[in-house]
Amino acid sequence: MIHITADSRKIKKGDIFVAIKGFSSDGHDYIDKAIENGASKIIAEHGTYKIPYEIVPNTREYLLNYLKENYLPLFKKMKFIGITGTNGKTTTAYLVYKALRNLGYKSAYMGTIGFYLEDRVMSLANSSPDIWNSYNMFLSAYENGCEYFLLEVTSHALSFGRIEGYDFDIALFTNLTQDHLDYHKTMENYALAKQKLFKKLKKDGKAIVNIDDNYKDYYLLKENNNITYGFNDSDYKVTDYKMDAKGTAFSYIHNNEKVCLKTNFIGKYNVYNVLGVAAILSELGISNEKIMKVIPTLPSPLGRMDKIIYKNNTIIIDYAHTPDAIEKIINTVKEICKGKIYVVFGCTGERDRIKRPIMFDIVTSLTEKAIITNDDPHFEDPNQIVADIIKNAKNTNYEVCIDRKKAIIKGIELLKENDILLILGKGHEDVMIIGNDRIPFNDRKVVEEYIDSVLVK
Repeated sequence: MIHITADSRKIKKGDIFVAIKGFSSDGHDYIDKAIENGASKIIAEHGTYKIPYEIVPNTREYLLNYLKENYLPLFKKMKFIGITGTNGKTTTAYLVYKALRNLGYKSAYMGTIGFYLEDRVMSLANSSPDIWNSYNMFLSAYENGCEYFLLEVTSHALSFGRIEGYDFDIALFTNLTQDHLDYHKTMENYALAKQKLFKKLKKDGKAIVNIDDNYKDYYLLKENNNITYGFNDSDYKVTDYKMDAKGTAFSYIHNNEKVCLKTNFIGKYNVYNVLGVAAILSELGISNEKIMKVIPTLPSPLGRMDKIIYKNNTIIIDYAHTPDAIEKIINTVKEICKGKIYVVFGCTGERDRIKRPIMFDIVTSLTEKAIITNDDPHFEDPNQIVADIIKNAKNTNYEVCIDRKKAIIKGIELLKENDILLILGKGHEDVMIIGNDRIPFNDRKVVEEYIDSVLVK
């Protein structure tokens, strides 16, 4: 099949290039580059070109129609599973992907930590890429014989039309807490953006909804086959759970049958994540016996509760970057920490400014000390971000260290006896975004290099 793309950099010999007008750039400016890279045809809204071309009224609409007509028929046998919510998307989607693979089903995953296909991993600029990139990933999965495709579905992807032309076999809602209000403005707008996923189910599709979340009614649409999970009365109801430093064990009831699960993950929020995984697997027809066997085999996604032991202390790297996620991870480690808890965190630039002081209050109220640092400032002044974080600060158990590497080292040097250091916000990420620059940076690598230097001494 001839590949089609709106990214001139990804053009290979014989590909079709579609010039799309975006928010900050115009694909027509890159037509010469696409031709230089080997494009066989140009789809544009104006102009004349030295290779075959077609002028259409709306290139974005043309592209979507092309993808639907030429790609979708190939994907009919592949099941699409979409997961949305503020927190837990990555963990839930990745764990379903891993579970299906461990059970012998060919599967693919697309989300925050990349595009996973068999043993290959490709990093992505967005959790939900533009539609032409998504369709090409679907095609790769199809050509590799995949039966299932797991997708994280963000509110931005739904708002910007990145999830168009195809419907879902299963959609799952994890939770909704404050985030992205710089764009959505209100929690209702945010909730409604995510609701769009539940209007994209196939006729026999299933909507799986966290019954305990305050925003659940936005996703329990009358026209859908609704399935619920949680601690309250639901189709998959948790009856008990126990946690220690090694993991969590919990039980749930489904169709009057009790299922007991053990996982290496800790925290009540991970009970929700794993329960969501179990519900999806069950609705796909996988037996309880297989679910109970596969759950303990699942590893955590990159940068999620990523533990490093240092002397008799624990350093945990996690992607938590919302008030709710930060509060949950701190309260979780409080249950297993015998010493003190320290936190290194910052806030992303050019994003929701309202949540910055909220995060500060949570961290300084629940831990021994916080070190405030940089976290992808983009084009915003890091000092302004810090000023927002500590605005009207009531607590004084913090210090500011803009240099994230130095901040992490400061945090490690605070550790004494059975303490825990949480390094939050970036998780798996391997770059720091400052202006137009993507500077190599990874929290875990900084920790490992420091520990190695100490051991050498």
